[in-house]
Amino acid sequence: MRTGTTKLAIVGAGAVGSTMAYAALMRGAARNVALLDIDRKKVDAEVLDLRHGLEFMPQASVEGSDDVAVCADADVVMVTAGAKQRPGQSRLDLAEATIGLMQKILPGLLEVAPNAVYVMVTNPVDIVTYASLKISGLPPHQMMGSGTVLDSSRLRHLVAQRCGVAVQNVHAYIAGEHGDSEIPLWSSATIGGVPLSEWNPLPGRLPLDAEARDVIARDVVRSAYTIIEGKGATNYAIGLAGSRIAEAILGDEDRVMPVSTLLDDFYGIDDVCLSVPSLVGRQGSIERFEVPLSDSEYDGLKTSAETVRAAARRFGY
Repeated sequence: MRTGTTKLAIVGAGAVGSTMAYAALMRGAARNVALLDIDRKKVDAEVLDLRHGLEFMPQASVEGSDDVAVCADADVVMVTAGAKQRPGQSRLDLAEATIGLMQKILPGLLEVAPNAVYVMVTNPVDIVTYASLKISGLPPHQMMGSGTVLDSSRLRHLVAQRCGVAVQNVHAYIAGEHGDSEIPLWSSATIGGVPLSEWNPLPGRLPLDAEARDVIARDVVRSAYTIIEGKGATNYAIGLAGSRIAEAILGDEDRVMPVSTLLDDFYGIDDVCLSVPSLVGRQGSIERFEVPLSDSEYDGLKTSAETVRAAARRFGY
């Protein structure tokens, strides 16, 4: 495990970036947290608010600026900044604008933090991660997307809620796109070591049958839309998920997480960034696990890959 002072840089001090900084400080993920945002007044205010709470957190420092130099020598760079969706813009329009933003900000980040592990959080995360790899020229292990870490947490919550167990005892992954074509990997899911296919409902609990699983899968996809409709953005859960990814990297944990990485002959899938269970540690993401897939899961993953690849090609990547 790596020892010494660690630095986490977060690009974007909006709802997601500032919440991620708060979560990272509360969890003690890094000794130094830096916020970068083009809005100097906003980033200064967020830093001041965070500093006022440092007494109640694990020992750390926090700084912020509109100058990329604030990210110098970062060990991990989380990119939450993205183009804002305007009325009438499609999701693909948003992708094009966000890729344009990455073309502007990545060169400066790489100049001051060339050895950092980069984690793209901004959406559509799989397309942005793939384009950012091409723009940056970084080796694939050094750049990943937050992928379906949050989606998998949503899945585990819903399964735990239905089955009446602690969410920490549910082990299940969402794979593929962080979006509408994502798929739950039911065939490898377990509760307390019991495969879901063999799970018998606890007294007073409903069965986790095929119909229930379909409802849960749909709810995972729809949940972000529900939150955005109610309060305008998702920030708490993605802030926690992002800080947990950073913690796994900074702590060299070799933790299995469904981050979005460049696939190379993963069940025959190549040249696309998708989420599959991957080993996350100080070097980034260097291994992917070929978890057993049912025929329908394999077909779903292939379809998800085609969806993301087609969108990336539309923008020349």
